[in-house]
Amino acid sequence: MAIANRPISDWLGDEAELLLNAAPRVSKERLHLPNTHVVDRFSLTDRNPQVLRSIQQMYGSGRLANTGYLSILPVDQGIEHSAAHSFAPNPDYFDSEAIVELAVEAGCNAVCSTLGVLGSVARKWAHRIPFMVKVNHNQLLTAPNVHEQILFASVDQAWDMGAVAIGATIYFGSDDCNRELQQIAALFEHAHDRGLATVLWCYLRNPIFKQPEADYHLSADLTGQAVHLGVTIGADIIKQKLPANNGGYPAVAKALGQSFGMTDDRIYSELSSDNPVDLCRYQVLNCYSGRIGLINSGGASGSDDMHEAIRTAVINKRAGGSGLIMGRKAFQKPRQEGVDLIHAVQDVYLSPEVNIA
Repeated sequence: MAIANRPISDWLGDEAELLLNAAPRVSKERLHLPNTHVVDRFSLTDRNPQVLRSIQQMYGSGRLANTGYLSILPVDQGIEHSAAHSFAPNPDYFDSEAIVELAVEAGCNAVCSTLGVLGSVARKWAHRIPFMVKVNHNQLLTAPNVHEQILFASVDQAWDMGAVAIGATIYFGSDDCNRELQQIAALFEHAHDRGLATVLWCYLRNPIFKQPEADYHLSADLTGQAVHLGVTIGADIIKQKLPANNGGYPAVAKALGQSFGMTDDRIYSELSSDNPVDLCRYQVLNCYSGRIGLINSGGASGSDDMHEAIRTAVINKRAGGSGLIMGRKAFQKPRQEGVDLIHAVQDVYLSPEVNIA
């Protein structure tokens, strides 16, 4: 199956052999893998039937409906990165309805955005595509800028507009982490009571995580622990950045000049390697061995977005992940180019040539 009219190996270039023939150190037999009945595994949980229906609405919509995979359009960057920075590349998306229209045209499982964006068009669109309301944000008008996620919306507001899910971010490792962790845990409990699914952005934020040799905000060991904390507070889906390295724990301990956290050398020698598929699989392992779906983010828009998006999708799928949540690469382009890029990512998940390693 060609992806965007080219063989998948062409898109992966020199990494084709590395990614398409990876043999992860954690066997897929240890994992709960995406499948057509993925929502059934939630029947073992404490989620009520309304939550199961909400989860099914997302997994059962769009071009990836009932495959066990998710393709979600997230557009909360008007707050997180400022409207100017986010929408100047394509001013059409200052219009909130254009965001929803892109998700519908691209066949996404759901559209995620702010209370204001989704609320402004809810009566027209909430019954046509699953809505996910992002309830907290980091605003950038405080000087100097700080990393602090604060509530912009409530569970009840999301429920009232017809949303099926809420999304939230926790900055693990930040000075504000403990407050955010307790607040979002309580919010997720309320969301489940109202029948809404919960999605958690498990992001790392601490200056010491960025060292001269590597940015350990993207390390498999630290992001893996953030993911594990996320599933602990009741997230139904985890969003995490694709790992790019490993060894965050020892690197931070070295920078601090003292011990940091707790880890085990076997996660570097027996549970992962430097193969990107292996690094991502360690994140999946921390999602209760895949019981909770891991979706990776698409990242910033750049000069080679199609290649980067397809690469990320291949790694996530091969690792046992559950899909991609991709925004800037899609909406900072002319509409049709954004649709084509999202379709290419979806085609990776539909392709029998890209299997789970």
